[in-house]
Amino acid sequence: MAEIEFYKMSASGNDFILIDNRDGKVYKKFRNISEFVKKVSRQHHSVGADGVILIEAAREDNNFSWRFFNADGSEAEMCGNGGRCAARFAKTKGIAGEKMTFETMAGIIKAEVNGAKVKLQLTTPKDLKLDYPVKLEDKEIFINSVDTGVPHAVLVVKDIDYISVNELGSSIRYHKMFGKKGTNVNFVEIIDTKNVKLRTYERGVEGETYACGTGAVASVVILSRKSQVKSPVNVHTRGGEILKIYINEEVYLEGGTKIIFIGKLYEEALM
Repeated sequence: MAEIEFYKMSASGNDFILIDNRDGKVYKKFRNISEFVKKVSRQHHSVGADGVILIEAAREDNNFSWRFFNADGSEAEMCGNGGRCAARFAKTKGIAGEKMTFETMAGIIKAEVNGAKVKLQLTTPKDLKLDYPVKLEDKEIFINSVDTGVPHAVLVVKDIDYISVNELGSSIRYHKMFGKKGTNVNFVEIIDTKNVKLRTYERGVEGETYACGTGAVASVVILSRKSQVKSPVNVHTRGGEILKIYINEEVYLEGGTKIIFIGKLYEEALM
C-alpha cells in the first residue's frame, strides 16, 4: 500500500485524522471506508482519534466538501470541532483562504480562520423541543432537544461534576424516542448568563468526550430560548478550553485548533 499523508489535529480535546481526498485516493485503496475508519481510529494500535475527516472536491460553488466519520465507522452529518479543524486544514493546505464555505450532509458551512482560532457558522438549528418527559428504566426525566447539524438532547443540571455521564448518557442516547440513529446527550450547568459548564456523551464515540462543538451550540440555543443566558456565551468544556457561542440571526461557534503532527499511514496501521 502506498503511503497516505494525514494530519492529526485537535480542537477542545477532540482529536481527528484529516486526509486530503480530493483525488479520491482513499476510495481507490479501501472499498470499505467504514472499516478503514474503525481501524485507523483505534487507540494504541493505530493513529487513534475521535473521528476521521475526508476533504473532498466541492460539488457546487464552494471551496471543498467533506465526509465526517465517528471512530466507530458511522458517518455523521456534522461536527463542530471537526469543522473547525477542517477549516484550518484547508487554509494550511492552500485549499481555501481565510474565509471559506464547505459542503456537509447538514448543509453549507461558513468558516473564518484567524491563525489557530476558527469561527464556524453552523446551519440553522431545527426541531427544537423544550422540557418534555422521557421515561427511563428507573425514573422519568425532563429533557430538551434540538438539531444543530446533528441531534442533541440537553439536560440542565445543578452540579455537573456529580453526573454519571456515561451511564445516564447511554440510556438517553439509545432511547427509542430518538429512533435508530439516536442522539448525542449534553449535561449543562449554568454559572451565570454569560458562562456555562458542559459535559457530553457522543454517539459514535459511545462515551464522554472532552468537548462537542455542536453540543455546545445546542446547549446555548436551548438556554437562550429559556432566557437563561445571553449571547455570546462562554462554554467551559471538560477538556479545559472555552468555546464561544454567538446566537443572533445566525449561529457561530468559535475556538482554537491544534495541528498535532503530520504523518504517513502505513499498511501496518490497519492490521
